[in-house]
Amino acid sequence: MNTLLSDSASTPAGGGNTGQTLRIRGGRPLRGRVEVKGAKNLATKAMVAALLGETASILRDVPDISDVHVVRSLLEVHGVHVEDLEDGVLRLDPSGAVSAHMEEIDAHAGASRIPILFCGPLLHLLGQAFIPDLGGCRIGDRPIDFHLDALRSFGAIVDKLPSGIRLSAPGGLHGANIELPYPSVGATEQVLLTAVRAKGTTELRNAAIEPEIMDLIAVLQKMGAIISYEPNRVIFIEGVESLRGYDHRAIFDRNEAASWAAAALATDGDIFVGGAKQQEMLTFLNVFRKVGGDFDIAEDGIRFRRGGPLKPVMVETDVHPGFMTDWQQPLIVALTQAEGESVVHETVYENRLGFTRALVQMGADIVVHPDGIASSERRVPRRALEQAAVINGPTPLHGADVVVPDLRGGYSYVIAALAAEGESTVRNIGIIRRGYEKFLEKLTDLGADFDVTE
Repeated sequence: MNTLLSDSASTPAGGGNTGQTLRIRGGRPLRGRVEVKGAKNLATKAMVAALLGETASILRDVPDISDVHVVRSLLEVHGVHVEDLEDGVLRLDPSGAVSAHMEEIDAHAGASRIPILFCGPLLHLLGQAFIPDLGGCRIGDRPIDFHLDALRSFGAIVDKLPSGIRLSAPGGLHGANIELPYPSVGATEQVLLTAVRAKGTTELRNAAIEPEIMDLIAVLQKMGAIISYEPNRVIFIEGVESLRGYDHRAIFDRNEAASWAAAALATDGDIFVGGAKQQEMLTFLNVFRKVGGDFDIAEDGIRFRRGGPLKPVMVETDVHPGFMTDWQQPLIVALTQAEGESVVHETVYENRLGFTRALVQMGADIVVHPDGIASSERRVPRRALEQAAVINGPTPLHGADVVVPDLRGGYSYVIAALAAEGESTVRNIGIIRRGYEKFLEKLTDLGADFDVTE
């Protein structure tokens, strides 16, 4: 029988030893139904957007995850009143917003990178903003230069201090012409959250166009913003004098949905993911089918399972509409059971394949090429930072003692342990709660055999 600790326990946002450990007895398929709520990558940004409104906002389907707790704390430090109307529904009232001390921001932010997105709204609201040193999952160089360069283009003055960064806008913010060197999701969010109240028009080129970005645009339009999306990753934003609050239901978390789908493949299980939608997962579903998975689309979700023996594939991660980098880690666990050689080209983050060392410890045959692999079959342009993993299977997995390195890697370790024969120890599991609501309860509902210890 499983021993559960609360999934809502306080957890460092971007890493650190959380103290909790899973002891997993593997070798049994995951079967049952799980529900996914709103996307982490939308809910947290929509909460920040509430700062821009002159009236209160209501956000629905908010997941109970530690990243949401971090943003809530940061909003409250800045005087925003955040109220739970019911499960998964927040009311955010920015009418009492004030400046916060760097020490307070640092204490509540932990290692989260969310504070950088507060800059534009706070500059409009208060004329200044402070952000501490930024952290996040250690999966590669995630520079904030894109953000700072964009804020400078709007007229912000950036002062780098030993404890963080101070920004000011004594002359207010104005529209700008910005071209991102890479279609960064975070930098696109930064421009959107800043441009909507800047004087004049902003043209953003080479923008990210992920579904969560489009949902954030929908949130801002509800608030009174004027935003148009043009072909070839171009977004125009006409600044307005004021914005009002919104009432919005967050888009579902396609990363979590894909994670449970990969878990069904890896454990030879059968998982119905309630709330998952086909349209936002088209690219993933194509790869899932090529690997040998089968799925059924229903009005209220998607059922995932194996359709036969797993087959090798070649995958290249890319910005939307490509195959998401967040999807490759759980998928690699399933590919260890495919019959033949699979290749995963990671082109977004340079250190995201480091998690495979633990899978090798568990019996997987995976070789990481730190400089990537050139191939005539490649469609995504090569990047200097890319890596590639070559996975040969099928290889039986066995229990091991592993430490969670990051959010998606940690989830992948748990799934590998569930697919493995014998008992595994997975340490530092609190990181997983950054992006997976009620993770332990969901594992229990799917029939996983595990205990939790401090």
